Amino acid sequence: MKFFFRPGLVLLLISVLASAQQTHAQPCTTLGQTPSTAFPVCGTTSFQQNNVPICATNDIFVPGCSGVPGGALYQNKNPFFYKFTCYVGGTLGFLITPLAPNEDYDWQLYDITGRNPNDIFTDNSLVVTGNWAGTYGPTGASATGVNFIQCASVPTDNAPTFAAMPVLIQGHEYLLMISHFTDTQSGYTLSFGGGTAVITDPNMPHLVNAKPDCDGTKVTIRLNKKVKCTSYTATGSEFSILPAVTTVIGAVTDSCSFGFDFDEVTITLASPLTNGNYQVVINNGTDANTLIDNCDNRIPQGESVSFLYAIPQPIFADSIGKPGCAPDSVKIFFPKKIVCNTIAPNGTDFSVSGPSPVTVISAAGNCVNNKTDYIVVKFATPVYTGGTYLLTLKAGDDGTVIIDECGQQTPVHTLPFTTSDTVNAQFTYAGAYGCQRDTLTFIHNGAHNVNSWNWIFNNATPVTTQTHTIIFPAISTNTIQLIVSNGICRDTANTTLVLDNQVKASFTTESIICPEDRLTVTNTSTGQIDTWRWNYDVISTSNLEDPPPFLFPTINREAYYTIKLVCTNNTLGCSDSVWKTVTVLDHCFIDIPTAFTPNNDGLNDNFGPHNALKAVNYEFKVYNRWGQMVFQSRNWRDRWDGKIKGIIQTTGVFVWMLSYTHRDTGQAVFRKGTVTVIR
Repeated sequence: MKFFFRPGLVLLLISVLASAQQTHAQPCTTLGQTPSTAFPVCGTTSFQQNNVPICATNDIFVPGCSGVPGGALYQNKNPFFYKFTCYVGGTLGFLITPLAPNEDYDWQLYDITGRNPNDIFTDNSLVVTGNWAGTYGPTGASATGVNFIQCASVPTDNAPTFAAMPVLIQGHEYLLMISHFTDTQSGYTLSFGGGTAVITDPNMPHLVNAKPDCDGTKVTIRLNKKVKCTSYTATGSEFSILPAVTTVIGAVTDSCSFGFDFDEVTITLASPLTNGNYQVVINNGTDANTLIDNCDNRIPQGESVSFLYAIPQPIFADSIGKPGCAPDSVKIFFPKKIVCNTIAPNGTDFSVSGPSPVTVISAAGNCVNNKTDYIVVKFATPVYTGGTYLLTLKAGDDGTVIIDECGQQTPVHTLPFTTSDTVNAQFTYAGAYGCQRDTLTFIHNGAHNVNSWNWIFNNATPVTTQTHTIIFPAISTNTIQLIVSNGICRDTANTTLVLDNQVKASFTTESIICPEDRLTVTNTSTGQIDTWRWNYDVISTSNLEDPPPFLFPTINREAYYTIKLVCTNNTLGCSDSVWKTVTVLDHCFIDIPTAFTPNNDGLNDNFGPHNALKAVNYEFKVYNRWGQMVFQSRNWRDRWDGKIKGIIQTTGVFVWMLSYTHRDTGQAVFRKGTVTVIR
């Protein structure tokens, strides 16, 4: 349904809103008018709908159209739904042709693969394509259609009614909704064709199996695919029994009361069967056919399935499903369905014995109509110990044993089941450590029947042996993961291995100091180091890891010293060394010269304070005679080269200003003076 807003259409809008209120009061109950009761489609079939009951149930989302300001509202008004499966991927073409002129049909296609068909009303992502044009005449998907969804429009707009053919995906299931805007309609025809996709099921219909009921008066027959509800007769005339000890007098399907097709039918016999082997044979019934699928393929006449009927006897459990790792329950299967209300909910119909204690706490089945195919027996705690356990079926505290669908009590009996030990992926490693590389062997003990190993070292290609030897850099951080399994149980261990046995000598220190200050070195070496040796040039040595501050001798001139550190790992025989040069100034008295000669002769070419190493919050400025600042610096090592904006200055006098705080005394200092540039 679509409500569109446009100047000049107020009366139409009022009419549409009134119609919408009436429609909401008429739910869709006719087969085919809801997603879950959609018509099954065969690509070769054409549909002609001469009458579509009036109804609507839900709002519809239309991509690119819904929620647009001033746009239309959409509903599944007066719909019919069609479902089909794509057997060969490709494009899909189809044609919707009104049976009368001046009628407009809208449509929308959904991909409902693995979904409840009703999800189309809540999940907007299921929409594939559609067309909601108000233009009269045929609509559908074609090779010349537009590659967008046409929103609601009025007939005079002549909006495009055909969308481009959608691309279907093999194995996906689709739902096509066809809707009519008004409550008066003549109907339409729907046909498929023109694209490359195949929506015709290539499988032919056949009988699969037959199962008699307990008293031998009914037989339920399963088919390999859905067939039309219109292709069987209520008298079951399509079926007969061999040997002909009785006749078929009725047939009831599993889904024809709420759908168009079925794949299970139960026939009623005129008299009970006796013990023996039988066949159900299919032939043309009184309607002149066998059973017909949605593509009009028939089950061949004379096709049959065999079954055994035996007067009910007490049954024994067939088997126990294979337990997983550390199972907290087991699933017991039976040759017949079990009556659910005969199962004690607290699990007292069962007990377990074996290598470790097991306490049963509950039991239940997948009950449908009070019958179940199996029973799940749950334990108080998971079973971690491997071995063979015995499960015993007995009378529960409700005073009865479990009873099958034929009313037979299950005898007391015992079934074995086997569990596996849980596994542990923890591992060890050992190896040879070197100066540059470490060779390590990783080992898993293989306990608890582990037969599968998956090592991952630093996210590299997995290794599947029980042990593995690998080389790592002697200084590195490595991630190791091991996944182990014994075929049932699985465990994972992760670790981060930090290697630091590579000796790497390193230290930090000042690059320049005053003659009265001691030199402090900070050891930043890494690795497994046994000994350290410091050389303060040729003056002194130390074997301490972190030696105390060192005072150089006073020589009243600037000097340069080499500080060297040698680190050694005596166990591995690995050493490394590093050295740095330190400048010891002749003095750290802060003074400023009165002249300099910027002539590039290498002597007195730059101007600034001498050795202002201890000046904190340092700022130095130079001004020309007009008061213009020609140089400024906050680093005492930066000096003026006698140029202003790259231009060499002639001989002249300049004013300087210096401010700082002395590092040792904390005294704030401000000085100013003049300097002469000499050329």
